[in-house]
Amino acid sequence: MAPTLHDTLASSFVELPDEQIAQCDRYCQLLWDWNQKLNLTRHTNYERFVARDLIDSLALSELLQPDEDVLDLGTGGGVPGILIAILRPDLQMSLCESVGKKAAAIDAIVSDLGLQVPVYHARGEDLLDDFRYSTIVARAVGPLAKVLYWLAPHWASIGQLLLTKGPRWVDERAAARHRGLLHSLDLRCVKRYPMPGTESESVILQIKFKPGK
Repeated sequence: MAPTLHDTLASSFVELPDEQIAQCDRYCQLLWDWNQKLNLTRHTNYERFVARDLIDSLALSELLQPDEDVLDLGTGGGVPGILIAILRPDLQMSLCESVGKKAAAIDAIVSDLGLQVPVYHARGEDLLDDFRYSTIVARAVGPLAKVLYWLAPHWASIGQLLLTKGPRWVDERAAARHRGLLHSLDLRCVKRYPMPGTESESVILQIKFKPGK
Protein backbone atom coordinates (compact mmCIF):
# COMPACT_ATOMS: atom_id res chain seq x y z
CA MET A 1 0.00 0.00 0.00
CA ALA A 2 1.36 3.40 -0.97
CA PRO A 3 2.21 5.71 1.96
CA THR A 4 -0.26 8.46 2.79
CA LEU A 5 0.69 12.08 3.34
CA HIS A 6 0.27 11.48 7.07
CA ASP A 7 2.73 8.56 6.87
CA THR A 8 5.24 10.60 4.87
CA LEU A 9 5.07 13.51 7.29
CA ALA A 10 5.65 11.16 10.22
CA SER A 11 8.69 9.57 8.55
CA SER A 12 10.07 13.07 7.91
CA PHE A 13 9.44 14.13 11.53
CA VAL A 14 7.08 16.91 10.41
CA GLU A 15 4.14 17.58 12.73
CA LEU A 16 1.07 19.48 11.54
CA PRO A 17 -2.50 19.80 12.79
CA ASP A 18 -4.89 17.30 11.17
CA GLU A 19 -6.81 20.10 9.44
CA GLN A 20 -3.64 21.39 7.76
CA ILE A 21 -2.64 17.87 6.72
CA ALA A 22 -6.06 17.44 5.11
CA GLN A 23 -5.72 20.77 3.26
CA CYS A 24 -2.21 19.92 2.07
CA ASP A 25 -3.43 16.53 0.87
CA ARG A 26 -6.30 18.16 -1.01
CA TYR A 27 -3.83 20.62 -2.54
CA CYS A 28 -1.68 17.72 -3.75
CA GLN A 29 -4.63 16.00 -5.41
CA LEU A 30 -5.75 19.20 -7.14
CA LEU A 31 -2.21 20.08 -8.23
CA TRP A 32 -1.45 16.62 -9.59
CA ASP A 33 -4.75 16.57 -11.46
CA TRP A 34 -3.99 19.91 -13.10
CA ASN A 35 -0.44 18.73 -13.76
CA GLN A 36 -1.78 16.26 -16.31
CA LYS A 37 -2.86 19.26 -18.41
CA LEU A 38 -0.13 21.78 -17.53
CA ASN A 39 3.47 21.49 -16.39
CA LEU A 40 3.03 22.80 -12.83
CA THR A 41 5.32 20.53 -10.79
CA ARG A 42 7.80 17.67 -10.98
CA HIS A 43 6.99 16.64 -7.41
CA THR A 44 4.18 14.20 -8.04
CA ASN A 45 4.38 11.95 -5.00
CA TYR A 46 4.15 12.59 -1.28
CA GLU A 47 7.84 11.95 -0.63
CA ARG A 48 9.01 14.65 -3.04
CA PHE A 49 6.17 16.97 -2.02
CA VAL A 50 7.19 16.85 1.63
CA ALA A 51 10.95 16.85 1.02
CA ARG A 52 10.98 19.78 -1.38
CA ASP A 53 7.74 21.75 -1.30
CA LEU A 54 6.39 21.46 2.23
CA ILE A 55 9.69 21.70 4.11
CA ASP A 56 10.70 24.80 2.12
CA SER A 57 7.30 26.39 2.78
CA LEU A 58 7.45 25.55 6.48
CA ALA A 59 10.89 27.15 6.77
CA LEU A 60 9.65 30.34 5.14
CA SER A 61 6.45 30.44 7.20
CA GLU A 62 8.47 30.41 10.42
CA LEU A 63 10.19 33.67 9.42
CA LEU A 64 7.00 35.66 8.86
CA GLN A 65 5.43 37.94 11.46
CA PRO A 66 1.69 37.79 12.31
CA ASP A 67 -0.70 39.48 9.87
CA GLU A 68 1.94 40.33 7.28
CA ASP A 69 1.03 41.17 3.68
CA VAL A 70 3.03 38.61 1.69
CA LEU A 71 3.47 38.14 -2.06
CA ASP A 72 4.63 34.89 -3.64
CA LEU A 73 6.67 36.04 -6.64
CA GLY A 74 6.23 33.67 -9.59
CA THR A 75 4.17 31.06 -7.76
CA GLY A 76 4.26 28.43 -10.54
CA GLY A 77 2.38 25.48 -9.06
CA GLY A 78 1.51 27.41 -5.90
CA VAL A 79 4.70 26.81 -3.90
CA PRO A 80 5.43 28.31 -1.51
CA GLY A 81 2.41 30.65 -1.50
CA ILE A 82 -0.51 28.22 -1.23
CA LEU A 83 1.27 26.13 1.38
CA ILE A 84 2.17 29.20 3.44
CA ALA A 85 -1.50 30.27 3.28
CA ILE A 86 -2.47 26.85 4.67
CA LEU A 87 0.24 26.85 7.34
CA ARG A 88 -0.24 30.49 8.36
CA PRO A 89 -3.89 31.51 7.92
CA ASP A 90 -3.19 34.76 9.81
CA LEU A 91 -1.21 36.12 6.86
CA GLN A 92 -2.55 38.21 3.99
CA MET A 93 -1.13 36.04 1.21
CA SER A 94 -1.16 36.96 -2.49
CA LEU A 95 0.16 35.01 -5.47
CA CYS A 96 1.38 36.22 -8.84
CA GLU A 97 2.17 34.23 -11.98
CA SER A 98 3.06 35.70 -15.37
CA VAL A 99 1.94 32.65 -17.41
CA GLY A 100 -1.79 32.97 -17.97
CA LYS A 101 -2.68 29.26 -18.04
CA LYS A 102 -0.74 28.61 -14.85
CA ALA A 103 -2.35 31.59 -13.11
CA ALA A 104 -5.81 30.32 -14.08
CA ALA A 105 -5.02 26.83 -12.77
CA ILE A 106 -3.69 28.18 -9.47
CA ASP A 107 -6.74 30.42 -9.11
CA ALA A 108 -8.97 27.36 -9.54
CA ILE A 109 -6.94 25.40 -6.95
CA VAL A 110 -7.13 28.28 -4.46
CA SER A 111 -10.88 28.47 -4.99
CA ASP A 112 -11.33 24.70 -4.51
CA LEU A 113 -9.32 24.89 -1.29
CA GLY A 114 -11.52 27.71 0.02
CA LEU A 115 -8.56 30.02 0.59
CA GLN A 116 -9.01 33.78 0.55
CA VAL A 117 -5.89 34.35 -1.54
CA PRO A 118 -5.87 36.61 -4.61
CA VAL A 119 -4.04 35.28 -7.66
CA TYR A 120 -2.68 37.86 -10.09
CA HIS A 121 -1.87 37.07 -13.69
CA ALA A 122 1.03 39.50 -13.74
CA ARG A 123 4.73 39.87 -13.26
CA GLY A 124 5.49 40.57 -9.63
CA GLU A 125 7.49 43.68 -10.44
CA ASP A 126 4.46 45.14 -12.23
CA LEU A 127 2.28 44.59 -9.15
CA LEU A 128 4.73 46.63 -7.11
CA ASP A 129 3.75 49.73 -9.06
CA ASP A 130 0.39 49.60 -7.26
CA PHE A 131 0.85 47.46 -4.11
CA ARG A 132 3.22 47.33 -1.16
CA TYR A 133 4.13 44.09 0.63
CA SER A 134 5.88 43.63 3.94
CA THR A 135 7.49 40.46 2.55
CA ILE A 136 8.03 38.94 -0.88
CA VAL A 137 8.81 35.22 -0.94
CA ALA A 138 10.19 33.35 -3.93
CA ARG A 139 11.57 29.95 -4.81
CA ALA A 140 12.99 28.70 -8.11
CA VAL A 141 12.20 31.87 -10.06
CA GLY A 142 15.74 32.47 -11.30
CA PRO A 143 19.29 33.34 -10.22
CA LEU A 144 19.73 35.92 -7.48
CA ALA A 145 21.07 38.53 -9.93
CA LYS A 146 18.00 38.20 -12.15
CA VAL A 147 15.57 38.58 -9.22
CA LEU A 148 17.42 41.63 -7.88
CA TYR A 149 17.46 43.19 -11.36
CA TRP A 150 13.68 42.75 -11.64
CA LEU A 151 13.06 44.30 -8.25
CA ALA A 152 15.68 47.08 -8.36
CA PRO A 153 13.19 49.92 -9.10
CA HIS A 154 10.68 48.74 -6.48
CA TRP A 155 12.39 48.51 -3.09
CA ALA A 156 10.19 51.29 -1.72
CA SER A 157 7.28 48.81 -2.05
CA ILE A 158 9.06 45.88 -0.36
CA GLY A 159 9.75 45.43 3.34
CA GLN A 160 11.94 42.38 2.80
CA LEU A 161 12.64 39.67 0.25
CA LEU A 162 12.97 36.05 1.40
CA LEU A 163 14.51 33.73 -1.19
CA THR A 164 14.88 29.96 -0.90
CA LYS A 165 18.15 28.86 -2.44
CA GLY A 166 20.30 25.77 -2.75
CA PRO A 167 24.03 25.24 -2.20
CA ARG A 168 25.04 27.48 -5.13
CA TRP A 169 23.74 30.59 -3.40
CA VAL A 170 27.27 31.81 -2.60
CA ASP A 171 28.16 31.81 -6.31
CA GLU A 172 24.90 33.62 -7.09
CA ARG A 173 25.70 36.24 -4.45
CA ALA A 174 29.13 36.80 -6.00
CA ALA A 175 27.57 37.22 -9.46
CA ALA A 176 25.03 39.72 -8.14
CA ARG A 177 27.74 41.66 -6.32
CA HIS A 178 29.89 41.72 -9.48
CA ARG A 179 26.98 43.32 -11.36
CA GLY A 180 26.52 45.94 -8.65
CA LEU A 181 23.07 44.66 -7.73
CA LEU A 182 23.76 44.44 -3.99
CA HIS A 183 24.58 48.12 -3.65
CA SER A 184 22.22 49.64 -1.04
CA LEU A 185 21.01 46.14 -0.09
CA ASP A 186 21.62 44.13 3.05
CA LEU A 187 21.77 40.37 2.33
CA ARG A 188 21.81 37.82 5.15
CA CYS A 189 21.47 34.06 5.30
CA VAL A 190 18.78 33.73 7.98
CA LYS A 191 18.04 29.99 7.88
CA ARG A 192 19.82 26.78 6.89
CA TYR A 193 18.33 23.29 6.81
CA PRO A 194 19.21 19.96 5.17
CA MET A 195 17.72 19.03 1.80
CA PRO A 196 16.15 15.60 2.54
CA GLY A 197 17.68 12.77 0.56
CA THR A 198 20.85 14.74 -0.25
CA GLU A 199 24.04 15.83 1.46
CA SER A 200 23.32 19.45 0.55
CA GLU A 201 21.42 22.15 2.40
CA SER A 202 18.86 24.77 1.54
CA VAL A 203 19.12 28.33 2.77
CA ILE A 204 16.77 31.28 3.07
CA LEU A 205 18.26 34.63 2.14
CA GLN A 206 16.80 37.82 3.59
CA ILE A 207 17.35 40.94 1.51
CA LYS A 208 16.41 44.44 2.61
CA PHE A 209 16.91 47.89 1.13
CA LYS A 210 19.26 50.07 3.14
CA PRO A 211 19.01 53.72 2.07
CA GLY A 212 22.36 55.44 2.06
CA LYS A 213 24.33 52.22 2.25
